Amino acid sequence: MLIRNTPKSFKDRWRTPIDIFKTLDAEFGFKLDAAADESNALCKTFLTEQQDALTCDWNSEGAIFCNPPYSKIMPWVNKASEQYRKQNQTIVMLLPSDTSTAWFYEALKTSDKVRFITEGRLLFISAETGKRGKAGNSKGSVLFIWRPWRRLGCRMTYVQRKELLKRA
Repeated sequence: MLIRNTPKSFKDRWRTPIDIFKTLDAEFGFKLDAAADESNALCKTFLTEQQDALTCDWNSEGAIFCNPPYSKIMPWVNKASEQYRKQNQTIVMLLPSDTSTAWFYEALKTSDKVRFITEGRLLFISAETGKRGKAGNSKGSVLFIWRPWRRLGCRMTYVQRKELLKRA
């Protein structure tokens, strides 16, 4: 997630809102956060920039959560597409809802489910201040879900933002 006034060193380090993560965790049971650091990890086990999640395996004993850097999304989509099969685990990736991009189309081709988050934008947590952003998220959000028992074709669904917040 990019916000215009955010210093460059923090632009790709926005944290998923904890209430949203808790709701998703209750559904999927995450065991690995595939794109994190000490300050923003949402699972006990996580992969840091130094471990380079794009080159290592996402070994996990359960579902994998990923809110990757938004500056280069395609490599993360490709990695999720590879790892859900290799790890035989569900992967849930939180991304901007931008249907005009090549990575979006690639994720559609390889994922089992797309869940659009409707009726509001998520307010991510600033890596710089530790506080919830007030504005600036220029797009809505979407969840791409890769499952090892993938069916042919991608199913599209939606969830209202307030429902994600209510379930936490």
